[in-house]
Amino acid sequence: MKIGVLGAGTWGMALARMLANDDKEVTVWSAIEKEIDDMSATRTHKNLPGMVIPESIVFTKKIEDVCKDKDILLFAVPSVYVRGTARNAAPYIEDGQIIVDVAKGIEPGTLFTMSQVIEDELNDGKHEHVKVVALSGPTHAEEVARDLPTTIVSACKDKDAAKAVQDIFTNTCMRVYTNEDVLGIELCGALKNIIALAAGISAGLGYGDNAKAAIITRGMVEMTRLGLKMGARQETFAGLAGIGDLIVTATSMHSRNNRCGMLIGQGVKPKEAVKQVGMVVEGVNALPAAMALIEKYQVEMPITAMVDAIVNEKVDPLSAVGALMSRDKKNEMNF
Repeated sequence: MKIGVLGAGTWGMALARMLANDDKEVTVWSAIEKEIDDMSATRTHKNLPGMVIPESIVFTKKIEDVCKDKDILLFAVPSVYVRGTARNAAPYIEDGQIIVDVAKGIEPGTLFTMSQVIEDELNDGKHEHVKVVALSGPTHAEEVARDLPTTIVSACKDKDAAKAVQDIFTNTCMRVYTNEDVLGIELCGALKNIIALAAGISAGLGYGDNAKAAIITRGMVEMTRLGLKMGARQETFAGLAGIGDLIVTATSMHSRNNRCGMLIGQGVKPKEAVKQVGMVVEGVNALPAAMALIEKYQVEMPITAMVDAIVNEKVDPLSAVGALMSRDKKNEMNF
């Protein structure tokens, strides 16, 4: 089994290591040549201390080398780079390959999910049999890199493709479920990062577990509300890629979104908070598309809207809390 990994960040490399240790032939590419040089030389990753990169993993600076003659192509670049990477890789992607996307986001402008972005770039008549599978769930790279028990969801309308990815990625530490609700899975992956920012802001303000539980619960209501309007299945939001991923992202210090939100709550300016985190904060990237979806589908998502206002410095965190707490009284079951 030959697997090409596009992207050498923490998640891409944690999965590359896992797959290589499961006797898969893994090749890793990054657009950042220094990453390739450093990891090739040291067999370590700067953001995954203690993880040893298997000697069997091959690194390349040529995108054609990571695509050709591979059974699986794993897209593990940040969401803002998915389209560009798909466009550059398209000439070398072979018809019949399975693409597995682990990026979580929604593209501003088109409002496409990441699998839709990839499919859009491959809509050229030459890739009619390429299947794109979304792989998403409560999966911190830092734990997968240590072989800690983890679960994830393989989502594709093509059941055989979803099952194939399930078989390839399942091992003694990773349990993979399948799901046909690709839209729901990908919406969860993008929107939960925004709610995690809110949870972090709350913690940064000094609020406790009560507030965190409220944000997670009502945040899930917002995510589900939008998902149902867009045609996703409610059950997906109650699953691993929904509530599961939201819990881990909103509560763990491994979470960049949670850490970024905490800094903002402590008074750090949003742009500086992102800089201090030192890695991509996908919740911030997802906000423009989330706000556009709120407008398009006329869905009430007050937590999401307040996070957007805070990140864009239209309101300070304390004022945002006051506004949320003083909203009109509601029935909890009002979706």
